[in-house]
Amino acid sequence: MGYIEKYNEWKEKVTDKVLKEELEKMEGNTEAIENAFYKDLEFGTGGMRGVLGVGTNCLNIYNIRKVTEGVSRYMVDKGLESAAISYDSRINSKLFAHTAAAVFASHGIKVYIVADVSPTPFLSFAVRKLNCGMGVMVTASHNPKKYNGYKLYNSTGCQILDDEAYEVVSYVEKVDPFEVKPKDDKVYIKQDLINVMESWVYGSFLNSVEAQSLNDVEKLKIVYTPLNGAGYKLVPSVLYERGFDDITIVPEQAKPNGNFTTCPYPNPEKPEALKLALKIAKEIDADIVLATDPDCDRVGAAVKHRGDFVLITGNEMGVLLADYILGTKHVRWNLPQNGIIVTTIVSTPMAEKIADRFNIETRKVLTGFKWIGDQMNKLDADGELDRFILGFEESYGYLAGGHARDKDAVVASMLICEMTSVYLKQGKTLVDQLAELHKIYGKYENKNISKAFEGVTGAAKMQEILANLRKKPLKKLAGGTIVKFIDYMNQNEQPIPKSNVLSYETDNGLSIIIRPSGTEPLCKFYMTASAGEKENKTLFAAAEADLDKIFG
Repeated sequence: MGYIEKYNEWKEKVTDKVLKEELEKMEGNTEAIENAFYKDLEFGTGGMRGVLGVGTNCLNIYNIRKVTEGVSRYMVDKGLESAAISYDSRINSKLFAHTAAAVFASHGIKVYIVADVSPTPFLSFAVRKLNCGMGVMVTASHNPKKYNGYKLYNSTGCQILDDEAYEVVSYVEKVDPFEVKPKDDKVYIKQDLINVMESWVYGSFLNSVEAQSLNDVEKLKIVYTPLNGAGYKLVPSVLYERGFDDITIVPEQAKPNGNFTTCPYPNPEKPEALKLALKIAKEIDADIVLATDPDCDRVGAAVKHRGDFVLITGNEMGVLLADYILGTKHVRWNLPQNGIIVTTIVSTPMAEKIADRFNIETRKVLTGFKWIGDQMNKLDADGELDRFILGFEESYGYLAGGHARDKDAVVASMLICEMTSVYLKQGKTLVDQLAELHKIYGKYENKNISKAFEGVTGAAKMQEILANLRKKPLKKLAGGTIVKFIDYMNQNEQPIPKSNVLSYETDNGLSIIIRPSGTEPLCKFYMTASAGEKENKTLFAAAEADLDKIFG
């Protein structure tokens, strides 16, 4: 069926008033109709994420019903009887969560749903704690306000991996969204099929987070922003419980608000997201600034250093946490002899050097925290989960402890503040500690850039470029000769699944990994250099110039 035919079908069958009005506004706009209907919004290995709006290629209640109907049929066939649902502060997140709950309940599946916006790691925890067969998190993570999404978790609290995702997709593809007509969720609440999660689940989560603390803390002046997202309750709660009583929350960003009016791109990786928090921090002379994204699984930080505030990158915070946790456990003789940290192929190799110093194994996995969760599940299956010490990815995601199978900005915020407090007591900042680590392990620096490939033509162009790079591998990059090339669609060096990723290493100390985003219309480039501060800057500039020529 072509996109015009799909549009006409939706005009005929859509009953939602808001979506009907959107369809009417589209009338005669061929480009808008094509973008909304040229394909079905994909439910794939990373869940489902898209622009809010009407159409098969947008996120709306019909696509939520379609996916949840497919997941429900899968669950019934597998004998899975319950599901946990959480949602963040985004536009329509609550609506989508309750829509999904009603579809599950229409199949007799018992649902536990949050009463208020709650973090992604809490959903991962709740699935495990409540012994649910599946979990759903309605979120688009750190994307702009026009996006929302749907993440699916299995009974381990881990996002479903590729094989299971493909099986679920086979169910979803058979669903006609207009035939999915659950009753109002109030009906299922009366039938005890939809239940609101009780407060003890949150208390248990916070207890599990607090159990990961390593040291007593000194007084610390903290500025925190949840960026109008789901961290607004749990992050301050755990910090207060740990003894941090001087916390200033950015007032404009303190409460859930899916319009993100003061921060259009609520991504703690971006300096702009911390702008208001940094302004307050300077005014009150704070020690540290924390920012969590809308679903509170990522955390960014800036620390006061010599009178100014310095942003800490995701890789830098990862190595600081690795050194702090491993070092503390080593001194206290409770570091597992066969301990493991897990990181991703696009994260800094400096983490592995730190782990080596403590005789700790480093496991590298594909991008996406589900692969870190998968390693945890493998350890757990062998009764060896206590070997897991830390998981992190360069995109500001960290997990210590086995309470979740996804990155957790609640536990990370606690450990970052604790670590900052410990080092301040020693008369140094996180920046000072990072400099010490660079002296020991080398001046590892990273630079990440992205290029947008929007719409039908953009997606096709990106795939064409990547295909050409496979057919004609690069010989030179950033002034150096390529000495190692890995195509992760066809490699045997590492025991990881095939993936649309290209990796290059040059003879002048640069490495670059290229991969399309699984959730956004972007191609991402991860650059690492360790030649020295001045040399690294030169290498990054040369690499960007070459990538501009290749990708436009």
